[in-house]
Amino acid sequence: MKQFISVTDVPSVPRLAEIALDYKKNPYKDKGIGENKKLGMIFLNPSLRTRLSTQVAASNLGMEAIVFNIDKEGWALEMKDGVIMSGNTTEHVKEAAAVMGQYFDILSIRTFPGLKNKDEDYTEKYIHQFIKYAGKPVVSLESATLHPLQSLTDLITIKERWNQPRKPKVVMTWAPHVKALPQAVPNSFAEWMNAWGEVDFTITHPEGYELDPKFSGQAHIEYNQDKALEGADFVYVKNWSSYVDYGKILNTDPHWQFTNEKLRHTNDARVMHCLPVRRNVVIADEVLDGPNAIVIPEAGNRVWAAQAVLSEILKHGK
Repeated sequence: MKQFISVTDVPSVPRLAEIALDYKKNPYKDKGIGENKKLGMIFLNPSLRTRLSTQVAASNLGMEAIVFNIDKEGWALEMKDGVIMSGNTTEHVKEAAAVMGQYFDILSIRTFPGLKNKDEDYTEKYIHQFIKYAGKPVVSLESATLHPLQSLTDLITIKERWNQPRKPKVVMTWAPHVKALPQAVPNSFAEWMNAWGEVDFTITHPEGYELDPKFSGQAHIEYNQDKALEGADFVYVKNWSSYVDYGKILNTDPHWQFTNEKLRHTNDARVMHCLPVRRNVVIADEVLDGPNAIVIPEAGNRVWAAQAVLSEILKHGK
């Protein structure tokens, strides 16, 4: 694996999941492969789980992780080529990324979309400029359209909890939120579920919240949430803003909040969320504090997902 931007970078999704779960059993078995190696962690946006879990994963492999909050501590970066830099930007990504490539063995970056210009966000300009100029393997800590470390985590969380011969029914349901959120997590979750192929996958949301078809793929789309939840073994709850009417909030219906009443439609489903979650807006307290919620062990698996990715790049990234 040369880089980790989306599921398309992964030679074998089942194998990567097995590597992650094996690290969960034995976190320090490859302690030496990261010796004298440095991971650059570049943040243009805040992070809790992604930052901490990736630092722990790097440490488990013997790497040193260096965190740089470029939005607060660095120069304003210019991302466009050929621009006359007479405005507010101070340093071009050509130099910034190239310099980082001199310092780090692996470069990881986190950035969010502006949610104003769909074409610009969906070109993934920021992360691709770092790939272009850094000259080192790049790992996405979340980008404008995808969050692959989260989705690998979600996959291994489902995998470790399912031991029946049939495929589990996995439902990703939209839920209301007080602000417009990116499509990165749902895009990525759909992409990984489709690539894995070991689940019966349904997406449910109000009309107008359809994802980019290149990510939703062959997933079954159901606009009736209660119907979609029938027989679900895992429910992934997430808000996102409209892709079609880009970045807009089209619906705030509290009926879409995930509650125990919704849970009763399922097959006693495990309830998942990437966190942070707005309690009693996205998911009710009664669910989050109940026996079906697995959001904490799910978050714990972030370490093993990151460790699997970093180890594969260290072993095979050149």
